[in-house]
Amino acid sequence: MNLSLFIARRYLISKKSNNAINVISWISIIAIAITTAALVIILSAMNGLTSVVADLYHAIEPDLKVTAIHAKYMENTPALEKKIRSVKGISGISWCVEENALAKLDDKQAVVTIKGVDAEFKTLTHFDTVVIDGVYRFEFKGQYYGVFGKGIAHKLGVNVNDFLSPITIYAPRRGKVESIDPEEAFNKLSISPGGIFTLNDDFDYKYLLIDLKAAQELFDCPGSVSSVEIGIGDRDDLESVQEELQQALGEDYLVRNRFQLNDVLFKTLETEKLWVFLILAFILVIATFNIIGALTMLIIEKKKDIKTLYNIGADQTFIRNIFMQEGFLITGVGAISGLLIGIIVCVMQQQFHLVKFDEGYVIPYYPIEMRWNDMIWILGVVMVIGFLAALYPVRVFTRNDLVHVDK
Repeated sequence: MNLSLFIARRYLISKKSNNAINVISWISIIAIAITTAALVIILSAMNGLTSVVADLYHAIEPDLKVTAIHAKYMENTPALEKKIRSVKGISGISWCVEENALAKLDDKQAVVTIKGVDAEFKTLTHFDTVVIDGVYRFEFKGQYYGVFGKGIAHKLGVNVNDFLSPITIYAPRRGKVESIDPEEAFNKLSISPGGIFTLNDDFDYKYLLIDLKAAQELFDCPGSVSSVEIGIGDRDDLESVQEELQQALGEDYLVRNRFQLNDVLFKTLETEKLWVFLILAFILVIATFNIIGALTMLIIEKKKDIKTLYNIGADQTFIRNIFMQEGFLITGVGAISGLLIGIIVCVMQQQFHLVKFDEGYVIPYYPIEMRWNDMIWILGVVMVIGFLAALYPVRVFTRNDLVHVDK
């Protein structure tokens, strides 16, 4: 049995002659436990928000997106599709054309980003779940339809029940056009309103979705696409599938995942999480000051015990181990208790939705997502801070010249 640990444990759980030391020790444990629990809860809440944002964007953006590096469009060829499908883990492929155009309804007009999609797009992204008015439809009985972002629909005054006022989309013709009529320089496409979707302002005021063939006609790119959007079976394999796909396609293509497609947003969320972690870690540093006081008072109180241990053969290293392990016990009990409290609170939020949002929010309650790597980081940081807090009083007050001074 580890004798120094046994003595340290006795010092922690036994009733001390000086009750103030006992009180300070338990204050230290409680402070560490509360701060640790706060770290678990807040970081899990931020993970939940990040996942909600990722799922929200996934309604219109795929797991992986392939674009050509040296060209605006790429040929939709069987050879390209064969390369993509050769990668294990891919569950579906959607071919898309994305380009800016001008949409006009009566005397109202708006610059929009046209996204032409095929039938597989709905399967990969579940975009139909964000359509709030009308239906998810791009072609019916020879007539093309469009699904409008809520902001664009508001600008143009789109009414999904009005089929008598078609929306006209204008896009510049490719190549040189020799005509004195300005309208000859543009391709035109008439569509009817199919539905209106809403995600957030970034998408609501930007996108108008139409049929892929209609987009290829509008932008003079028959048989070509601007991107290939890909779904994968297991999202845990996202990075490995992305890497394998990039190797299969070569240097002429760029493969990005859904986080890289919104790089600024997700980096901002991760930066916020890092700063919250650092701020709470700083609060934890302040909380561990109690450990310094508790160990200092304990060493002074146990001065006779230390001299007795020296007299029966204990060396300075053994004495220091006792009080270092006392500090570890205080930190460890607080950290484990805090982790358990934080996990319990997170599980209760997941199961019973204790904190709810008002009506009108994207989700009805605050999202929570616990990650094991966060728990490991929290426990590691707490223990390191506890070690550093215990190091100073133990090294200073267990010197030979102090413990051997006679009273």
